[in-house]
Amino acid sequence: MTRFLQTLASLVLALTTTATAGPQDAEKPKTPEAVPKTAAAVVNMPLKVQVVIGRYQGEEKISSMPFTLSLNGAPPNNHANLRMGSKIPVVMMLMTNVPPKDAPASGPVQYQDVGTNIDCSATAIDDGRFMVSISVEDTSVYPERGPGSGNPSFRSFRAGDTMTLRNGQTAQFTAATDKISGEQTRVDVTLTVVK
Repeated sequence: MTRFLQTLASLVLALTTTATAGPQDAEKPKTPEAVPKTAAAVVNMPLKVQVVIGRYQGEEKISSMPFTLSLNGAPPNNHANLRMGSKIPVVMMLMTNVPPKDAPASGPVQYQDVGTNIDCSATAIDDGRFMVSISVEDTSVYPERGPGSGNPSFRSFRAGDTMTLRNGQTAQFTAATDKISGEQTRVDVTLTVVK
């Protein structure tokens, strides 16, 4: 009977060891070589993103303003900002019915920001493609002043969206038509991987 119990205990011990070895093997962490490389694993991939703001009257190009931003294709350095512009003085009107005798002919001056602001980020995804997020804000002075006014008139354009681009690909980011002048603003974006 004792020999039977010893054999039974050995058999139970062998079965328990085999049963616990299976799950332990499955839970072993994968070695770094076994983990496939993903887009997030890209540490250093310098990119250039060119943003071209073009103005058109019908199909005739009136102006073209290119801007280039340098950034990386993976976090944390996968974003860039550009701020370019100036301040235009605008004379404000006096709100009195009868101006004082020694009052200046014009009112106080305020400054209007005119220029371009671009925010961009790009992240490598799959198959050599990049997810590019762009926000563009452009303010400019109309070429002609408002009717009967000595003050300039301003126009503004703002757009933000995300697009998918490959190396060397150019795509139209957005297009919009100005209600006053009829001019169309088109924004084209080109992504380039820097070798």
